[in-house]
Amino acid sequence: MGGAARMVCTERLRLRPWTSSTADLARLADIYGRIEVTRWLGGPPTVPPAELVRRWAVIASTDDRFGCWAIEPRDGGAPAGTLLLKPLPHGVGEVEVGWHLHPDSWGCGYATEAAAAIIDRAFAAGVPEVYAVVRPGNEPSLAVCRRLRMQPLGRMTRWYDVELEAFRLMAPVVVE
Repeated sequence: MGGAARMVCTERLRLRPWTSSTADLARLADIYGRIEVTRWLGGPPTVPPAELVRRWAVIASTDDRFGCWAIEPRDGGAPAGTLLLKPLPHGVGEVEVGWHLHPDSWGCGYATEAAAAIIDRAFAAGVPEVYAVVRPGNEPSLAVCRRLRMQPLGRMTRWYDVELEAFRLMAPVVVE
């Protein structure tokens, strides 16, 4: 799938691949340079924003069901954050959805709206279930999982070497 085909739109948002543009790299540096964001990710990225964009493009190129998207409000402004859909480490075909938003975009419902759109896209592409993992205490992300109607699975260390709250959402059963 090419860049334009990888775009996903919702009523309020446009999800598109991050680019190496000066504006995108500056926004990524701002998002992932904030302790209020990275404290829930286990710390800031160990690579510069341009390398994040490159790595995310590789994820998308290996399987077009996956990707890391910039969450852009359709009414303008800087990207609100990142939405990702990728294989879980140490998993056996398990897929993770995640979101990292800039604090100036918290409380707008963007994470839920973007995640719902990407989960629907994944299910339409044949992904049977999607997981989310959240650091204990990250109440806003736990609330997103609840709004997405994800089933809580309890705390696990299965995919990352840290205890995380795990959630799962199964694809709807299609009755013919």
